[in-house]
Amino acid sequence: MSSTTVKRLRASVFTIASGLLVSALPAALGGCGGAAPAAAPAPAPAPAPPAVAAAPRGDEALQRRLDAVVDAATAQGRIVGAVVVVARDGEVVYRRAAGFVDREAGIRMREDTVFRLASMTKPIVSAAALALVDAGALGLDDPVTKWLPAFAPRLADGRPATITVRHLLTHTAGLNYTFAEPEGGPYHRARVSDGLDQPGLSLEDNLARIAQAPLLFEPGTAWNYSLATDVLGGVVAKAGGAPLPDVVRRLVTGPLGVDLAFTVADPQRLAVPYGDASPRPARMADPHAVSFGPAKVTFSPSRALDPSSYPSGGAGMVGTAGDYVRFLEALRTGGGKILRPETAVAMTSNQVGKLRVPMLGEAWGFGFGVAVLTEPGEAPSAVGTWQWSGAYGHHFWVDPSAKLTVVVLTNTAFAGMVGEFPDAVRRAVHGPAQP
Repeated sequence: MSSTTVKRLRASVFTIASGLLVSALPAALGGCGGAAPAAAPAPAPAPAPPAVAAAPRGDEALQRRLDAVVDAATAQGRIVGAVVVVARDGEVVYRRAAGFVDREAGIRMREDTVFRLASMTKPIVSAAALALVDAGALGLDDPVTKWLPAFAPRLADGRPATITVRHLLTHTAGLNYTFAEPEGGPYHRARVSDGLDQPGLSLEDNLARIAQAPLLFEPGTAWNYSLATDVLGGVVAKAGGAPLPDVVRRLVTGPLGVDLAFTVADPQRLAVPYGDASPRPARMADPHAVSFGPAKVTFSPSRALDPSSYPSGGAGMVGTAGDYVRFLEALRTGGGKILRPETAVAMTSNQVGKLRVPMLGEAWGFGFGVAVLTEPGEAPSAVGTWQWSGAYGHHFWVDPSAKLTVVVLTNTAFAGMVGEFPDAVRRAVHGPAQP
């Protein structure tokens, strides 16, 4: 995202028209409102450590530019820790771990650090749904009630509506997020979880809560970032004949041989999360609310370690930067072992026509689980670039024309996702503007 886009997002997190709330938050947020718990005074920060391993040989100018950005962000304390991986035409040309996985304990970031992926879960679960479509086990135009008979939210006037799998994949279902409505809104009244909070809640209970709230619009007529991918996770589990984590492992992560999962195999490798605060990011409590514009997003970091929490299709996975690059590279190069080539192209192409994607701007459309740049103007990104991000402090983008894949995982929400650091990373990757 450009600095202009980020400023627009921060200035207009919500707009209210004719009494209807429309979210305008950046990609990949999730959580409920609430006051941040008081934090104990933290000790003075230790100096930022160097990378734990030398960057691979490649574009030395690229390495210098990115090192400067990462060093500045970690040394100044804006980002507690980060892992950055850049691949060009399938070859890793930059890999860096910097800062701290645990600032207070002085534990340095490692390249194999596991992060809570938040909404970077969405493309993975979307790919699992499309793999079921490829196999003939699921239809894009199947009504959701075919798989989840009890999930039948109505329009605001009480009329029934038909939500399809396609609507879930494209965020055109008319659903919402709790964080994207004012206190006292229908999602708040129903105590809906946004997939980052309320450890121990079951998917069945959360779907029942979501279904109590009225739809924002007739499905297919508008775009709104929402819990659609959590609902999709329920559909994938039913159509795949197994719990969502098992279906994702069978169809996506297993064939690719990547360690992207809904459970943490080694808690010692899991990054400690931090939230934006002054004068420096605060170590997250549980729960922990982080302000973003007029909104507050609530995180429960313990959720990732609680097996009784439902596997959120929109926010529940964990993984490493290197494995996430391998997943994206499979999509970029035609679907790899998980999707047919034409399905991978469809996933990463605009599927919403001229519908506005207000959280990103006029130049962006939306595919099946990722945003797609459809018009020039978001320099330095090229038309056809697809991307997404995660509220715990992550972002990625893929530029097919340059055969470029970039993954940035941090443990700092939201500074790792939007703002000065992501903008600087993108400028550094693409290099100085050509005269």
